[in-house]
Order: sequence, then C-alpha cells, then structure tokens
Amino acid sequence: MAQAHEKTILVVDDEPDVRYYLQTILEDAGFRVETAADGDEALEKVKASPPDFISLDLVMPRKSGRKLFTELKKNKQWSRIPVLIVTAHARDEMGQRDLERLLGPHATPHSGEYLDKPVNPDSYLRCIRRTLGVDEPPPREENAALREQVRARLNQASPESLRRALQALEQRSPATPGDPAAESDKTRKPL
Repeated sequence: MAQAHEKTILVVDDEPDVRYYLQTILEDAGFRVETAADGDEALEKVKASPPDFISLDLVMPRKSGRKLFTELKKNKQWSRIPVLIVTAHARDEMGQRDLERLLGPHATPHSGEYLDKPVNPDSYLRCIRRTLGVDEPPPREENAALREQVRARLNQASPESLRRALQALEQRSPATPGDPAAESDKTRKPL
C-alpha cells in the first residue's frame, strides 16, 4: 500500500480558516498539501503539477467548485484525479442540485464522494486514505504501548549504550530543518 508522504492533496476552499484546518489535518497525517482559494488558482496548480487527490469546496468566487469539477472531468489526464467535495451546502436545495448534477442521483456522504461541513477529521482522512490506498496509522493504543516499551528500555540502559543508540539513529535518519531534534543538536556541546 502507498504511504501518506508519497501523496499530494490539493485543498481548494475560499475560506482561509477552512483551508488551514484541512491542510493541518492532512499534514499531521503525513500528506503533502497544496492549497488554492478558488477554482482558477486550483486549475493553475493542476496544470503545473497534477495532485494525487483534490479536496474541493463547491461555492467559491471567480471559478466555483462545480465549474472546476466539470473542467477536470473533461480532461483525459485530470479526470483520473479523485475529487472529494467538501461543502456546507449538501443539505440545501442549491447544493443538492449541484451534487446530483456532478455525482449522480445516488451520491451520499458515505459514498466517499462528498462530505458535509463542518468536516469530521477522522471521516475526512478515512475517505482520502481509502481512495488513495494509503495505510492507516497504527491505533493510538499500539503507539502508547510502544512508547512504554521504549521508556522501560531507556530507564534500564547505561549512558554508553544510550550514546551508541543515539549515534545509530542520527546516522540512519538525518534530522530535517525545523525538526526539534535538529535544533537541539545545534545547541548541544560535544561531550
């Protein structure tokens, strides 16, 4: 299965707070994220570098999500990009008409083609992961158990074995800029 860090999601929404919220959910899950404030900006980004998935608001200024969706589906290459419509209008008459025109009469939030705002982060990620074939992260309980095992081992380890383990980790995965571990390395004095 694919990994989240291998996939780029384009989040298209005219509301800066919603864009930031969805971007944060996706980045925290390990995805690469691009954003656009309207359909025109999104189309330029798709032309420059087609994403693996598009999260699309329907009602936006300039070029609406409905128009962008229609344009994407007319292009052979872009029509393969999965699109999740994220809208606050799924229950009003205009939104229902748009969804039916775009997705067909049998589309439901459970079909994975659209979600109602406000978006539940777990549902949002589940839909995107399922569509892209991305592995789910291990359950939090499993992570907690692993952390506890690591803590127990650390408490039993000698200072010398801790130094060797740290050196091995640093050699295997170089810290990235902005990483707290990288920043602490800059301030650490040699032993």
